[in-house]
Order: sequence, then C-alpha cells, then structure tokens
Amino acid sequence: MGTKTVDGTGAGTGRDETAVDATAPDDATDAVQDAPETEAEAEAEAEAEAGKEDGPSGVGQGAAAVVSAALGLVSLTGGWLGTVAAARETLMGQLGTAADATVATQVKEVYGDAWHTSALWAGLFALTALIVGVVVLARPAFGTPGRTVQAPWIKSVAWAGVSLGVIGLLLAVLKYTDVLLGLPATG
Repeated sequence: MGTKTVDGTGAGTGRDETAVDATAPDDATDAVQDAPETEAEAEAEAEAEAGKEDGPSGVGQGAAAVVSAALGLVSLTGGWLGTVAAARETLMGQLGTAADATVATQVKEVYGDAWHTSALWAGLFALTALIVGVVVLARPAFGTPGRTVQAPWIKSVAWAGVSLGVIGLLLAVLKYTDVLLGLPATG
C-alpha cells in the first residue's frame, strides 16, 4: 500500500501512513472555541434567541398609537357620534320647549344643549386619545426587561395622538363652558 496524501493520490512507498495537512482547521478545536464558556452564558444565549422569536413585535403598540391619533382627530372634527348626539339633543329641546317659552329658553334648549352635547362627546374622544397615547408611550417601561426599544414611528404617532388629545380636550372644555363660541345673548 502507498502513502495517501490529502489529495488522495498514493505515493507508492509501501507504507500505510496518511499525510496530514498542517494548514487544515481542526474541527474539534473550532467547536470548543465556539461553545460558550459557562452554563450561565449558554442559558443567556438560549434566552436571547428565544426572545427574538417569541418577543412582542410591536404591532399592538403601533395599532394603539394609530388609534390614539385617529381619536384625537375625531375629537377635533366632531365625528359621527357627536353629530348624532347633538341632533338628538336638538330634537329633544324642540319637543320639550313650550310654544310660549321665551326666546332665551328656546335658544338654550334647542341650540345650547346640543352645543354642550357636541362638546361633551368631543371631550370624551379627546380624553380617550390622550389616555391611549400615554399608555403607548409608557408601555416600554412596564414591558419585558431588556426589551425597551420601541419603533420611532410608534412614538411619533403616539405623541401625535397625545397632542391632538390635549388640543381636543382644551377645545371641548372651552366649548362646554361657552368661552369659545358661546350662545348669543337674547334680549
């Protein structure tokens, strides 16, 4: 038998030796070098891998931030629910006001109560937008330890929701207290 070299050709010397290439990496040495040094490091590495796959993706926070901004916008524009509630209050005022009532009473019952109802609903939407936005911004502080990173767009949209909520709440209070566009004086 001949000596085998790394490339597999026999030299024909009659010995049963195998030549070893000194530059070839030793697989056993590489495996030992890649392995974690302690059991604690191995567990931490396994938890980090599991956290990447099983951790929260932020979809819920993103959705809540968008809802906060939308509710803030609804508080400024009035929204369908506020419009229906105001129309209902106008109808109730028309039905409840006597025909011989004074002009001031008629204006208050027919228009004033509807205006206040509209302001009340706008304030509820603004308060909800404000609360949802603050919860989204505060969520990372109460989440999984080590995973406090929140996508920048989520923070931006949540801050927009908080800002719109504050503005909407301020306008609703001003409308409800008749500081902003109060009822005209009659008589």
